[in-house]
Amino acid sequence: IHSPHKRTHKNKKSEKKIKVILQNWVRILAIKLGWVSDFDKIVIRYLNANVSLTLNYLLKIQTKCFKLLNTLQGHDDMVTGVRFSPDGHKIVSSSADKTIRIWDVASGKQIQSFQGHLDWINVTRFSPDGYTVISCSCDKTIRLWDVKSGKEIMRLGEYPFWIFDINFSPDGKYFVSGSSDKILRIWDVNSRKEIKKLEGHVNAILGTQFSPNGLMIVSASEDNTIGIWDVQTGKRLKELIGHTNAVIRAKFSLDNKFVVSCSKDKTIRIWDVELGKEIQNLGGHSDVICDVKFFPDGQTIASCSSDYTVRIWDVKSRNEIQKLEGHSDEIRCMDISSDGNTIVSGSWDYTIRIWGLQKVSN
Repeated sequence: IHSPHKRTHKNKKSEKKIKVILQNWVRILAIKLGWVSDFDKIVIRYLNANVSLTLNYLLKIQTKCFKLLNTLQGHDDMVTGVRFSPDGHKIVSSSADKTIRIWDVASGKQIQSFQGHLDWINVTRFSPDGYTVISCSCDKTIRLWDVKSGKEIMRLGEYPFWIFDINFSPDGKYFVSGSSDKILRIWDVNSRKEIKKLEGHVNAILGTQFSPNGLMIVSASEDNTIGIWDVQTGKRLKELIGHTNAVIRAKFSLDNKFVVSCSKDKTIRIWDVELGKEIQNLGGHSDVICDVKFFPDGQTIASCSSDYTVRIWDVKSRNEIQKLEGHSDEIRCMDISSDGNTIVSGSWDYTIRIWGLQKVSN
């Protein structure tokens, strides 16, 4: 190990090479990375301790970024929900125009449209097998649709409360809803009946999701808290407290160990499920954060905001590693494909955008 004042010729040459890579990286990718400005300091600080590790890390993060692939147009009002099919080949979207649409990812063409809701549709999701779609609306109904025929095959409602979010269990046998009456409800798909109520929140429930192993449910509420619930008993296992405004979405990591949440307080927070404690707080968005999700690797997160951007974050460093810009209004929803190579975003500008992972040669 050499001191900063006694660098070898080899180290000087490596340092110069890193600086060239940095310059070319910014020029070629033409993206704004919030942490690039700090890289010079990092390089100088650690260069002499381990030149090769620093260079390898830099080359590794240089090799990928997301780029706009397609803009989908067809909705006549704000896009409120987007979700990939399990195989990643299709996208289902919902809108304030009261329609649900299915799109082909490769071509960007609309291949199906479902009509029947009488008001703004809040969200829509594919079933785990991809054969059906579920939706909930401001018309206070929950509806299930056959993807192939486009026909409504189930309707639950009308209820005296708003239903803000709905999600299938991993096996597709159940779904959970979150609503304005502060109650989580678990429903049986086959019997079409409510089988369990989960109570404890003191304000509306805006987001809800089953854990990947199907044993827990996470809920996000206007009471500024997140609940983690036992599916079998219906009891609240943990109450996660830390956000200073309404929590809009909360979602599990694929290994069931962590939850990521987003809020009107403009922060993203990561929580340890077992400990029930906050372990990361990510700030950078300038407005309400409307949706957030872990990538399959569990080390990266994507978020979208009313500040018109989608942002990608590194969990360990807490750094924003890319900002996706192009929408002309609030981005209210987003999803990540199961292979982690594609992001879809839906906006109040009436459009859906597909962003693909681009490989950059070293």
